[in-house]
Amino acid sequence: MATTISGTAGVTFPAGGLGNPAGAVVGTTDTQTLTNKTLTSSGTVSVSVASSTLGYATGAGGAVTQLTSRTTGVTLSTATGAITMFSAAGSATAATFIVTNTLVAATDNIIVNQKSGTNLYVLLVTAVTAGTFNITFYTTGGTATDAPVINFSVIKGVAA
Repeated sequence: MATTISGTAGVTFPAGGLGNPAGAVVGTTDTQTLTNKTLTSSGTVSVSVASSTLGYATGAGGAVTQLTSRTTGVTLSTATGAITMFSAAGSATAATFIVTNTLVAATDNIIVNQKSGTNLYVLLVTAVTAGTFNITFYTTGGTATDAPVINFSVIKGVAA
């Protein structure tokens, strides 16, 4: 897995460290590709340009579709992705399905949001364990038949 740091003017990496030339300062147009490296900071790591973003790059995600019902579990072992729910009528009654994802640890944080669909859904992550998380959902507006798409991202966490 590779990590790319771009647009980090003024950041100095240690001599010979992180794959850049010894003692080089990474400029605004430089891109450094890091493989299996950890960026350690004793302070805040920030994106300070309003037009900059922070997140996963192309290739980090995936997509999966539920096959038989809205409570059917899915498997997608990527750090981010999209889950297309089974096509059915929306319901105001909460239901849950499990996402099996080998990248997930019990200490991780999972972000979910609705990408598309006719109805409006409340989406909650109701359990996170090593290798799985649960998504609980229900509609707040509409009971039309639809196949909503849920985006998710895994943010690594630790307990200590």
